[in-house]
Amino acid sequence: MDLLILGGTRFLGRHLVEAALGDDHRVTLFNRGLSGPDLFPEVDTIKGDREGDLSALRGRHWDAVIDTCGYVPRVVRASAGLLADAVDHYTFVSSISVYSDAIKPGTGEDAPVQELPDPGVEEVTGETYGGLKALCERAAEEEMPGRVFNVRPGLISGPHDPTDRFTYWPRRIAAGGEVLVPDHPERRVQFIDVRDLAAWIVKMAHEQRTGTHNATGPDYELTMGRLLEECEAVGGGGAEFVWVSEDFLEEKGVEPFTELPLWVPREDAAMLAVDCGKAIAAGLAFRPLSETVKDVLDWDRARTTDGEPAAGLRSERERELLRAWHGATL
Repeated sequence: MDLLILGGTRFLGRHLVEAALGDDHRVTLFNRGLSGPDLFPEVDTIKGDREGDLSALRGRHWDAVIDTCGYVPRVVRASAGLLADAVDHYTFVSSISVYSDAIKPGTGEDAPVQELPDPGVEEVTGETYGGLKALCERAAEEEMPGRVFNVRPGLISGPHDPTDRFTYWPRRIAAGGEVLVPDHPERRVQFIDVRDLAAWIVKMAHEQRTGTHNATGPDYELTMGRLLEECEAVGGGGAEFVWVSEDFLEEKGVEPFTELPLWVPREDAAMLAVDCGKAIAAGLAFRPLSETVKDVLDWDRARTTDGEPAAGLRSERERELLRAWHGATL
């Protein structure tokens, strides 16, 4: 397969390239050349900016394109419109954030999506992200009807994750001591290893599958308690879990999913319990949880970074919260 990837040098993109090359597909990248420009020297790279000038893509043909970095419907529409005669199939990487706040656990792909009060807005914020992604899905389908594969992942984990949202837990638990953890051990959580997601997306593009698929996991009901136990088993830090109530977290203004990854308030818990049966039936498979934890921890220990992690409680903030919790429960 001749595959065009819009992006291709950051988190999911780089794993898509590796998966495609591993399956002997021919890959072309289209990006600005600002992030990891030397990452894949053997791959044909076209420099350009999809926000303004797509002309470098004219006159070429690919079997499929994977759009990893579409956030604004105007931009996705321009890309899909220009490529409509240049590719046979379009994969758009969306998000489960498209769903409205009213969804219930077990939600499938036919659930209502968010509608923005102003569909012309282009600023991507926590409030507009899901609605914009839903409009991007619609734009791609309108430009290439019947040829679009919409993928809706949840939290993506794995090596090279710039968000640190999953990485926080293996790192923090390996450090040991008292660890503040949210609510109760039976709370359901979902995530997907980026390598499993990438391999499946490439396979779906090759098979030219269409339609919309939720793509998070695993393929069993994972609880927060089990996830943390796996982190402890792999990291071996001797951590002591301190389960604090959701009321306490909200009272102290703890930011869901940023300060405390994989925790969302009870009214949003369905976002970590969507139905992925359609994707699983289409071949989405998951590596063992322990493998993801180990690989994330190995990568995190090997990387060099001077700044603060992108997500998770800062040490002093965690200590303050633990002191307050212990004081409140005496």
